[in-house]
Amino acid sequence: EFSSTTDIREALADEGYIGVVHSGMEGRMGAAAAALVCLLGLQIALLPAAAFYLPGVAPMDYKKGDKVLLKVNKLTSVKTQLPYEYFSLPYCQPKKIESSAENLGEVLRGDRIESSPYEIAIRMDTQCKVVCMLKSLNKVQTKAFKKKIDDEYRVNMILDNLPVAMVQMREGKEEAIKTYERGFPVGEVNEEGQYTLNNHLRFNILYHRDPETDLSRIVGFEVEPFSVKHTYEGAFNEAAPELTTCNPGSMKFVTDKEPRQPVEEGGEIIFTYDVLFLTSPIRWASRWDTYLSMADDQVHWFSIVNSLMIVLFLSGMVAMIMMRTLHRDISAYNQLETAEEAQEETGWKLVHGDVFRAPTSAGLLAVYAGTGTQLIGMAVVTMIFAALGFLSPANRGGLMTAMLLLFVFMGLLGGYAAARMYKIFKGEQWRQMTVQTALLFPGIVAAIFFVLDLLVWGQKSSGAVPLTTLLFLCFLWFGISVPLVFVGSYFGFKKPAPEDPVRTNKIPRQVPEQPWYMHPVLSILVGGVLPFGAVFIELYFILTAVWTNQFYYLFGFLCLVGVILTITCAEITIVLCYFQLCAEDYHWWWRAYFTSGSSALYLFVYSIFYFVTKLDITKKVPMAMYFGYMGIISYGFFCLTGTIGFFATYLFVRQIYAAVKID
Repeated sequence: EFSSTTDIREALADEGYIGVVHSGMEGRMGAAAAALVCLLGLQIALLPAAAFYLPGVAPMDYKKGDKVLLKVNKLTSVKTQLPYEYFSLPYCQPKKIESSAENLGEVLRGDRIESSPYEIAIRMDTQCKVVCMLKSLNKVQTKAFKKKIDDEYRVNMILDNLPVAMVQMREGKEEAIKTYERGFPVGEVNEEGQYTLNNHLRFNILYHRDPETDLSRIVGFEVEPFSVKHTYEGAFNEAAPELTTCNPGSMKFVTDKEPRQPVEEGGEIIFTYDVLFLTSPIRWASRWDTYLSMADDQVHWFSIVNSLMIVLFLSGMVAMIMMRTLHRDISAYNQLETAEEAQEETGWKLVHGDVFRAPTSAGLLAVYAGTGTQLIGMAVVTMIFAALGFLSPANRGGLMTAMLLLFVFMGLLGGYAAARMYKIFKGEQWRQMTVQTALLFPGIVAAIFFVLDLLVWGQKSSGAVPLTTLLFLCFLWFGISVPLVFVGSYFGFKKPAPEDPVRTNKIPRQVPEQPWYMHPVLSILVGGVLPFGAVFIELYFILTAVWTNQFYYLFGFLCLVGVILTITCAEITIVLCYFQLCAEDYHWWWRAYFTSGSSALYLFVYSIFYFVTKLDITKKVPMAMYFGYMGIISYGFFCLTGTIGFFATYLFVRQIYAAVKID
């Protein structure tokens, strides 16, 4: 018997019928989704296979006393955005440092997961266990610790695929709500300017025990860092150390009232830790919920809904106006009977002999149309997989890996779309156009990325991409993406081009002088406002997740925002193109692309506003990283939104000129 859809979902996950399900936040899908999950569970239960799991996120069952590996990850800072390896600081090392296998996304994010000297046994509490002692800090070690403390670096660890986190309580409507802050600080500077180091860690490990099998699953990994100047009597015995500041025999625990551990040259530092196992009612399927909870989730929900309602209303109004106006225009043009009336044609019908004339730099426009199609394919498939849970935070680096691989394989779609447009423009040098499609966008992105990587490498950060990874990226580009673009282009160019609804005159028509409000620059800038308005609230949460080391999980909402963005880009571009044609200006091809694509300009301007108001980055290399990567994102957004508006306008123009009678 189950009391709620959450219980059903968690039971299916715990029994192995589904890999990862988040009961809160994104998990609350409603009755329909719950029914779908139930049907899925019943269907799988009838199959001979016992269970299926998403790669890398299957639950682990532990017996009492089983050893669990505690791994260390990179040091991160919101102030510098430069990750460093854990052992770049003189922390205690195991006898042999073993690196864990990392996927492409983890390497690009700067993750360096390694073994640690911390020993943990399931449901076996440990008090004041000494890891090691640094007998005397030298000048280099002291400087390294102080620099990381100044830059507010945090230490990241992993246990059973859960990142370590500090508990933060925030006020709720009825009771305090528990949230997590990832990692723990290296140390801090007190009011007197003294540097202190967090050398004692208290790990609170939450577990859920099955009373029938007595097996346990880890559902939480919390830490309380302390700075304590450990003392001992007589000579320090490394084989069996006994401390006076904390001792299992006397049941003395470390507290905040102890003298703090200073960071000073020649000083002695003893690293210790406690392990406490706490029972928890949280199921394994819901263990990520606390990590994913946001401090201002109510603001998020209401802002998103408000934004979507406004955009939907505006889109509905635009669509209604367009349908009524176009219907009247087409009816009026089709009712013209006399030659005198036909000679007095005005508006968009007057340019029917030039509207399908190929634009200047037609090959470049075809290249950008293909690039945008490639990005759209990547974005759509990525969001679908993310919304279904395949790219959950439990799969570290999975999102970035998926996006890179999908972009590479979508080269087939990009080459096909570029060739189709080039064939419509009656271009003949399709090989040159295909090479540009395969190299232009990736080449610009790769150039910026390589310069930034050199800057990061100069800082000796783990965020610098290794040479082997760079070679692998080059293989993906030249070995897979470029050939796929050529294959797609071959089939796209081989297929005959669709016939235009009207014939194109041999002599171009002169465009009359345009009113000031139809100036291309003004029209393009106005066209980008509405698409940006559809995404700017969601953009705030995405930027916060990317640049403040948080999780982003609302892929369901992101899919909805993506649909609204697509509709908005299409409608605003169609409207402005209609006004342009009514003013007898038939140079609409490039303007259609730039109209919706100009939303990328607002995105970059907003990223500057976010940098000034929300981030505390002051050093030159982190600033270059921020604006470099935001430039890449804005450029990609330009190609994506521009392509949506361009293809929507092309279909619109074909429809309206096919609907009128042209002598």
